[in-house]
Amino acid sequence: MITIYHNPRCSKSRGSCERAGALNTHGEPVEIIEYLKHPPTVQQLKKLNAMLKCPVRDMIRNSEKEFDELRLADPALTDSQLYEAIAQHPVLLQRPIVVRDGRAVIGRPPENVDVLFA
Repeated sequence: MITIYHNPRCSKSRGSCERAGALNTHGEPVEIIEYLKHPPTVQQLKKLNAMLKCPVRDMIRNSEKEFDELRLADPALTDSQLYEAIAQHPVLLQRPIVVRDGRAVIGRPPENVDVLFA
């Protein structure tokens, strides 16, 4: 199963979806989650983070107005607080996130998806 946390309005997200589709030569099922309509829970974010193997902050888009409004640049914020902010404001989630075989990548640039099919 391939899961893609996707924003259809984002060109990088669309590009990663296309790339994953082209690399999916075995016809694995694909689940597209429009995370702005169906935000991930804190538990789902923790699971994604474990698969991404990156700091929680790397999952956050710091260019969104919510980032500044919520003062998420504050280094004193805990991972739990950051997960909660993403869950409550899904626009903060980096996009897209592509998951396959227990591993995940942020598809920016879309070529990042290639490692999941190597």
